Amino acid sequence: MSRSALSFAVFLAVVLSILGGMHAYLWLRLVRDPGLPEPWRRIGTVLLALLALAIPVGMFSVRIASGWAARWLPVAAFTWLGLAFILFCAVAAIDLARMSAQLAIFVGDWLRQVPDPPMDPDRRMFVARAMAGGAVIAAGGSAALAFRSATGPAEIHEVAVRLERLPPALSGLTIAQISDLHVGPAIREREVRRVVEQTNALRPDVVAITGDLVDGSVRELGHAVAELARLQARHGVFFVTGNHEYYSGVDAWVAELRRLGIRVLRNERVSVGDAGASIDLAGVDDWSSGQFGNGHGMDLPRALDGRDPERSLVLLAHQPRAIGEAVRSGVELQLSGHTHGGQIFPFNLLVRAAYPYVKGLYPHAEGNTRGQIFVSRGTGYWGPPMRLGSPPEIAKIVLT
Repeated sequence: MSRSALSFAVFLAVVLSILGGMHAYLWLRLVRDPGLPEPWRRIGTVLLALLALAIPVGMFSVRIASGWAARWLPVAAFTWLGLAFILFCAVAAIDLARMSAQLAIFVGDWLRQVPDPPMDPDRRMFVARAMAGGAVIAAGGSAALAFRSATGPAEIHEVAVRLERLPPALSGLTIAQISDLHVGPAIREREVRRVVEQTNALRPDVVAITGDLVDGSVRELGHAVAELARLQARHGVFFVTGNHEYYSGVDAWVAELRRLGIRVLRNERVSVGDAGASIDLAGVDDWSSGQFGNGHGMDLPRALDGRDPERSLVLLAHQPRAIGEAVRSGVELQLSGHTHGGQIFPFNLLVRAAYPYVKGLYPHAEGNTRGQIFVSRGTGYWGPPMRLGSPPEIAKIVLT
């Protein structure tokens, strides 16, 4: 077995184990503990088992199916995954609250030396059913709000960023950042068109697309991505690859975006401005793309080779991980995405453990060298069509 096949097998085993454990926990709390009548218990058991299997089937159908199945089976699978995750979190939160209350009562009774009251089976059944019902209602409401947030218009997030080396003549220069749109089974022409219209309404000087634009091939999604040809910016529209482009035929997408008039920055830089005043805008391949070979891989020294260090420098890099090398290389501002801001609470807490910069503007220092990074929450979504606590955004970066 090759190394890549082994890595995939391990990844698949971990994912299936997590999905199995999550659905087993839901079965315990929503089917077994409430003491459902036998016919309903069997129905609940079979339903949860089928829904658990539907997730991996739906995920892989985008690669092996065609027509309506390739589009809608993944959407259905990811929708259930999002709902199941929110339901799992709701049940777990109620469980934690219940156990905390029980512990407090136990400690209080122990301190007062009060004997434990006899267990009341009817009361225990009532509590189990109330917990199950409360979790379902809370999760359903949260999922509905999350779906509305993810599928609605992106928020316009205006951020002023001060750059020490910015020429005074360029103060007020605006960069509209689109990131992590994830055009795919659920995000198609209509959604891309809406993003284009929102972006053009900002009248930006520069449009920066910071990766993870697509989840599929040019053949499948080219007609939807073609809407991006309508983007308008005085100094141009620029793109850097994210990790998902490398799962979707990166070379074909680079060629297609160039055909649409979008400047793809692959470890290179351009001058933005005019003869009177300008800054350097650099872009690099995705941080993890070196494993794909064939000339791919982040190469910041190549992008900055021969640059005048007195000039202001903005970097487009999909993953926030690039910030350390960027600041050491003189980058004043890095624009990134990748994290989705966590996308669905409380998953954002896990994202924070992996990435110190999750969403918004942060200062970053490497020794005595200082820079800044802005991390977009993302303009679309990946996986579940849901965003809870991290709405989609188009960032309007105003340089001062």
